[in-house]
Amino acid sequence: MAATQKLACFRLPPLPTIKEIIKLYNLRAEKQLSQNFLLDMRLADKIVRQAGNLKDAHVCEVGPGPGGLTRSILKAGAADLLVVEKDTRFIPGLQLLSEAAPGKMRIAHGDILTYRLERGFPAHIAKTWEDVPPNLHIIGNLPFSVSTPLIIKWLEQMSNRTGCFMFGRTRLTLTFQKEVAERLTASTGSRQRSRLSVMAQYLCTVKNCFTIPGCAFVPKPNVDVGVVHFTPLAQPQIQQPFKLVERIVKNAFQFRRKHCRRGLEMLFPESQRQELTEELLCSADVDPTLRPTEISISEFRALADAYSKLCEENQGLIDYDFREELKLKHQAKRQLGNNLYKLLKLSYSNP
Repeated sequence: MAATQKLACFRLPPLPTIKEIIKLYNLRAEKQLSQNFLLDMRLADKIVRQAGNLKDAHVCEVGPGPGGLTRSILKAGAADLLVVEKDTRFIPGLQLLSEAAPGKMRIAHGDILTYRLERGFPAHIAKTWEDVPPNLHIIGNLPFSVSTPLIIKWLEQMSNRTGCFMFGRTRLTLTFQKEVAERLTASTGSRQRSRLSVMAQYLCTVKNCFTIPGCAFVPKPNVDVGVVHFTPLAQPQIQQPFKLVERIVKNAFQFRRKHCRRGLEMLFPESQRQELTEELLCSADVDPTLRPTEISISEFRALADAYSKLCEENQGLIDYDFREELKLKHQAKRQLGNNLYKLLKLSYSNP
């Protein structure tokens, strides 16, 4: 009861239910856009509560759809709510909601993957990075198809302090497939530990808040949904550029069932592979027989620092891509084969 009272800071006038809005505007979830509607307002309220106190806050909601979460955010007392919606079919229903909360809600028709959020809020709400987080929140029931690329984009912006993180340590409360939510919060050594775990946890405190059963959504997805809350760290656990860290982590996890040496050695050209891999692992003091899931954040930090030093000492190393080297090798083999074939053909035609 106390939790319900905490959310009810603003009372909306009588409105059609979300189910009635869907019927009124003939809305159907598009499978190719991974859309699933949450109709249970108690669950919508519960998601919004994970963001913390929204009274007088600035909020961006990603992909509001028919507006279930939007209502909960407004009821929680947000002073300024910006909703970013790509699908034009939902705009009329959102406009109806905006008229019911005059001066509190703005609608932007756009794709969140390219939308410039830093332009959506006033500069005066900004805090320094080391200060408490700004009174700005990002909340969203994300379509499964964009959830992973979107969180990777936001993690990179977090690292560079760009986008919505120009305002400080902006907090995120987002939904993911349950499996992705488990990966984001997986600890060192766990089965779900992945590249996503490391990239999120070196930059944020990540909390898997609760799980929503798939049957709560319309249409029912084949998976359950996890609600995850992110608070950026004042001091990232790895002090290297995002792209460099991503390269180390991606290579380590590309052979997740093998020893970490197998993936890390692909950071280096074939001619120097053995020598530089030894130097990397020795300098970082990381056991080459560890599985990628067993490498801690502090060990990834040591690997990133050691790799950064090697890149300074070896010109062009930072741009090396083993796939490109492999592609060139295959092309050379094909060319050699073609040349041999032509020579043989010529020798047979001129005995």
